[in-house]
Amino acid sequence: MTRTFVVEADGGSRGNPGPAGYGAVVKDADGGTLRETAEYIGHATNNVAEYKGLIAGLRAAHALDPDALVRVRMDSKLVVEQMSGRWKIKHPDMRPLATEAQGIFPPGSVSYEWIPRAKNKHADRLANEAMDAGKAGKQWEAGASTAELEAGPEAEPDSGPEQLAPAPAAPAAGWAADLGTPTTLVLLRHGETALTPEKRFSGSGASGTDPELSPAGRKQAEAVAASLAARGTVQAIVASPLRRCQETAAAVAARLGLDVRTDEGLRETDFGAWEGLTFAEARERYPEDLAAWLASPEARPTGGGESFAEVAHRVAVARDKILARYANRTVLLVTHVTPVKTLVRLALGAPPESLFRMELSAASLSAVAYYADGNASLRLLNDTAHLR
Repeated sequence: MTRTFVVEADGGSRGNPGPAGYGAVVKDADGGTLRETAEYIGHATNNVAEYKGLIAGLRAAHALDPDALVRVRMDSKLVVEQMSGRWKIKHPDMRPLATEAQGIFPPGSVSYEWIPRAKNKHADRLANEAMDAGKAGKQWEAGASTAELEAGPEAEPDSGPEQLAPAPAAPAAGWAADLGTPTTLVLLRHGETALTPEKRFSGSGASGTDPELSPAGRKQAEAVAASLAARGTVQAIVASPLRRCQETAAAVAARLGLDVRTDEGLRETDFGAWEGLTFAEARERYPEDLAAWLASPEARPTGGGESFAEVAHRVAVARDKILARYANRTVLLVTHVTPVKTLVRLALGAPPESLFRMELSAASLSAVAYYADGNASLRLLNDTAHLR
């Protein structure tokens, strides 16, 4: 099973530029500390120290497991936005550091989340220990560190690391200053297939049949296409590679005169051996596996499918790429139940069990707006007015 790590990193400079140091900590899925690292780096700026802290944290995580999924949490808005691809890296000192950080894990393995400084106390204290050691003419020593003890429980993730890259804990966009035009993702679940009315697991696994739209599903696709054409707000279309989404997206694209871009990150969950089964059939054949899957976002379906934590990670990566590519535009994502619910969950900062508490009909529309400060606002959920 793929491991998930949380890397918390920070850096500081007493003078900016001035004597500088960084700190980073790698934590497991339960918030337990696996490894700490810190270093005095001499004369540097805050931003250089923050990037060096990120690099050190990623290298420490890579040494533990090079195949892990990593969730980076930092209070540096600059580093988070630049590494997520939403802000350009203009300063020449930052570019090689960002490139080095990007090359430690394979693409798609790392996601980034901004957190308030109060939530990053562990790494902050490590960085200050490193700077204190440098002031005394020494280097930081792990055995002498009291950073974890001084940081206390507040430094631990306030939710499990399966909640990848949710919106930062900042004031709701509606209560903040005008942040300009948001990037809006309109989330369209594909139309019905023959499996939809029977409520069968229909994912993206090798054993799946990749069904096409049924006659009812094609009518739904045409109905939602007409509705979106009437609204006239969609400026781009991105779809899952699976047939039911490609066919739904094609119907909309034909009405709007747009091309369809495909993103693998938007595909449905791989349900393993449950593909094609009803929930009752899966419960009868694999009761223990199903119970574990319902109880934990880290559990996989029978036969090596995907956990909800793994799906959340790739969906968050796809989301960040799309937000960077289509900044301040309205984009239609034609995808599946789990990706839509995951995007809504992450926008709300809701726990993983919320996935089981949302209704999402075939060919329904939902929408999330993303603002310049990293905030997200749920605008619509499961709208089916166009089908009535």
